[in-house]
Amino acid sequence: MAKTVKDYIRTIVDFPHEGILFRDVTTLFADPRGFRMCVDQLLAPYAGLRIDKVAGLEARGFILGGAVAHQLSTGFIPIRKKGKLPGAVISESYKLEYGEATVEVHDDAIQPGEKVLLVDDLLATGGTAEAGIKLIERLGAQVVACAFVVDLPDLGGRKKLEGMGMDVHALCAFEGL
Repeated sequence: MAKTVKDYIRTIVDFPHEGILFRDVTTLFADPRGFRMCVDQLLAPYAGLRIDKVAGLEARGFILGGAVAHQLSTGFIPIRKKGKLPGAVISESYKLEYGEATVEVHDDAIQPGEKVLLVDDLLATGGTAEAGIKLIERLGAQVVACAFVVDLPDLGGRKKLEGMGMDVHALCAFEGL
C-alpha cells in the first residue's frame, strides 16, 4: 500500500512534557519521497491561483514555506519570533498555554493588495497562525489560505481560523493533544 504523508510523521511520547504526544515532522522532511509528497500536496489546491507571496511561521514553516514558494514561483516571507528580524518590523502578540508570545514581520515584506498563502507544519490552537494572519492583513494584503501538514482538531485551531473566514488546508490529522 502507498505511503501517505501521515505515515512519515513519528510520534514522540511525553515531549516536551508528560502527557503530550509530539508529532515530529523531521522524519517527513528527512525522507526525499515524503518531503516531495508533502510539498506537492500543500501547494496543489493553490496551483493556478494568484499567490504573490508565501509566508512561513517560524521555524518549520520556513522549511515548508520556502519549498512551496519555490514551486509556486513566488517570494517567501518569514514570520519570526520577536527580536529575530534586522529591519523595521510590525509585531503581533498572542496567548500561549502559559503566557504570551510575539511574532514579527518586516514592515516592507508584503505590499498592499498582495495575495499570501500562510504555511506551517502544525495547527494546534491556532494562536501563532492567527497572529501571522493579523500581521499580513495589517500590511494590507489578503491571506488566500492557510496550509498545514498536521491538524490537531481537538485543540480547536481549525475552527478558530475558519471563524476568521480563512480557508484551511491540512494534509492529515491526529486526535488528542
